[in-house]
Amino acid sequence: MPNSISNLRKFVAPEIIFGVGARKTVGNFARNFGGQRVLIVTDPGVIKTGWVEDVKRSLEETGLEYRIFSNVSPNPRAEEVMQGAALYHEEGCNLIVAVGGGSPMDCAKGIGIVSANNQHILMFEGVDRIHSPIPPLVFIPTTAGTSADVSQFAIISDQDTRMKVSIVSKAVVPDVTLIDPETTLTMDPFLTACTGIDAMVHAVEAFVSTASGPLTDMHALEAIKLVSENLPKLVQNPSDVALREQLMLASLKAGLAFSNAILGAVHAMSHSLGGFLDLPHGLCNSILVERVIDYNFNASPDRFRVIADTLGIETKNLSTPQLQKALVSHVSELKQRVGLTQTLGEAGVVKADIPELSGNALTDPCILTNPRKSNKRDVEVVYEEAL
Repeated sequence: MPNSISNLRKFVAPEIIFGVGARKTVGNFARNFGGQRVLIVTDPGVIKTGWVEDVKRSLEETGLEYRIFSNVSPNPRAEEVMQGAALYHEEGCNLIVAVGGGSPMDCAKGIGIVSANNQHILMFEGVDRIHSPIPPLVFIPTTAGTSADVSQFAIISDQDTRMKVSIVSKAVVPDVTLIDPETTLTMDPFLTACTGIDAMVHAVEAFVSTASGPLTDMHALEAIKLVSENLPKLVQNPSDVALREQLMLASLKAGLAFSNAILGAVHAMSHSLGGFLDLPHGLCNSILVERVIDYNFNASPDRFRVIADTLGIETKNLSTPQLQKALVSHVSELKQRVGLTQTLGEAGVVKADIPELSGNALTDPCILTNPRKSNKRDVEVVYEEAL
């Protein structure tokens, strides 16, 4: 056996409660963590769905006070994090509950960081920059794909630079995540498709990441299988709770994989794109995914063959170039089946934007574990192909 510590792998995860009705247990968990006054972080769209009412009711039943912070944009902004942290302090809160998709959850992580460390949120960009423990986090995801409820990532938008900042630390892994498939019933087919493809990309990138390992591989492959088998059916049958549960499970498994194996060029480029044009994260990933698979393929052909097998592609008699073409085509067709056909040009990108987008992508931590090492021109070519 090799004795190098380079073979060691870590795995961090929150306590996970999975199943219909999980959201209604939030009061008990908040009380068990010593919660007295809870800051609920959400957004206006989630409030309209009624899921926050269930959370409020549960907290009231356990005798806990709460305050609500809902000034959260689809890509949470640094100034919103600072506003939320100010409210947390002003109201004397000691625990944070997030209800929503990736945006409220990332904002809640940012609020926790700032409230404990007393510095501007942008000071924590990068890996392991958080030094003081943050307040307990109890998360209730209402989308199936972002996996912010199990990950050690927080992604915050800096409006001044038009960039997304990645904060990576096990300090932001939630203490408890209450994963309730019913909460995704209010997602429209487009959001369902975007977040489902986001989960697929998380799993694919985690499996080919240079930091992958046996603890993450099993979750990544199962997530790929669950998304490919269930997402097209769910987009056609959005009220099917059983299908919702399968996508929630896929999101969970993909999150456990990428939180620990990290990601790759799709996410580095997607973060750059989303910060630049304020686009939905899942849509950015969808636009780029097959282009990056094509770019990365020869750096990890054996791993991509396993992904192809998992997707149900008949690989036995395919040469490596044939397999590459078949995998790229399959992913493209899956996107089309769920209605995601947009190009970068249709999303508002012009060729003159690409050098700046590429430069920003190369500064993102996700690029470090991409299987193929990349320079600026490499990334520019992939963006250009997606135009």
